[in-house]
Amino acid sequence: MLLRALSVILLTITLTPVLRGEDAHPTLPLGAQAPEFCLPGIDDGTHCLKDYSSSQVLVIVFTCNHCPTAQLYENRIKRLASDYRDRGVALVAIEPNDPQAVRLDEMGYTDVGDSFEDMKIRAAYRHFNFPYVYDGETQSVARAYGPSATPHVFIFDSERKLRYEGRVDNNPREPFVTQQDARNAIEALLAGKPVPVAKTPSFGCSTKWAYKAAGRKQELAEIERAAVTVKLAGVEDLQALRKNPAGKLLLIDFWATWCGPCVKEFPEFQSMYRMYRHRPFDLVTVSTNYPDAQAGVMRVLEREHASSTNLLFGSMDIYKLMAAFDPDWSGAVPYTMLIKPGGEVVYRHQDEIDPLELRRLIIANLPDDDYIGHQAYWQAK
Repeated sequence: MLLRALSVILLTITLTPVLRGEDAHPTLPLGAQAPEFCLPGIDDGTHCLKDYSSSQVLVIVFTCNHCPTAQLYENRIKRLASDYRDRGVALVAIEPNDPQAVRLDEMGYTDVGDSFEDMKIRAAYRHFNFPYVYDGETQSVARAYGPSATPHVFIFDSERKLRYEGRVDNNPREPFVTQQDARNAIEALLAGKPVPVAKTPSFGCSTKWAYKAAGRKQELAEIERAAVTVKLAGVEDLQALRKNPAGKLLLIDFWATWCGPCVKEFPEFQSMYRMYRHRPFDLVTVSTNYPDAQAGVMRVLEREHASSTNLLFGSMDIYKLMAAFDPDWSGAVPYTMLIKPGGEVVYRHQDEIDPLELRRLIIANLPDDDYIGHQAYWQAK
């Protein structure tokens, strides 16, 4: 019996994952005092807990850029800030993620990552009306509060005791919301009443703690090991490419090894491919070099770990090949097209791309059958 008991204990220890100290981030308990913070904001100022001491209620929202759930909540967070600003309520948003801990394949629903500079881009694009501050470098504040997902709301009373933590409301799809949890908590505190529901789950993307950077490094190592190939393309190949019968949103990059701007922007296309390839999206690069320059083309492709579909003009008659794809193309490179399934052109551009503009177009034109409502967010002006 003793041996059997020892065996069970040893098996339990073996099968139970060991949670390292730096990985354990318990959520701040109800009734706790608000932990201090002083963090840089997108306004290039420093925002500290004491700066909001005059507010009757303090709302702290941990949110981020890359998460589609956080994106769908941006307008609701803005409304909370505006609706209660003149009623003695302050709202501060904190970005807790280590940007190096976000894998590229976790960025399939975003235009930017979670860096401080990316926060400025998103806030300007969506006209944030609240302080947006950065904790991704040290995550010291996030460790003190313990947000489990983005967005995660913490609401404090006038004494800065935690009276509510959890979700903004009960459905990421706003038309289906039936319970305004954060708003109910604010109203109760302003009225001097107990919060009706003080704790709820917070649904969204998990907080990207620094230890998850190992996953990003593993992903990059896999990218570097992926096979790189190039195929010669003829007239029929290019005609078929233009029609895009594959059922995916298709990004096409025409480039050449001797074209400085082409080579400079080539990594941007590969980043987009790595971000969006798990969705109905594909990238095809087409080198406009002559076919006898294949070795030189391969050197660039291998240097950039270009595991996308890569084509090379398969004939010395390059004008015939260009006309097969697009009779209106002047022939200058770089030349970029974004084509919907069936051949509708969403984007056509000669010269260097604006990567941010192109990423936003990609997301806005990807089907959202796996995340209903996300496409509308990106199509909204």
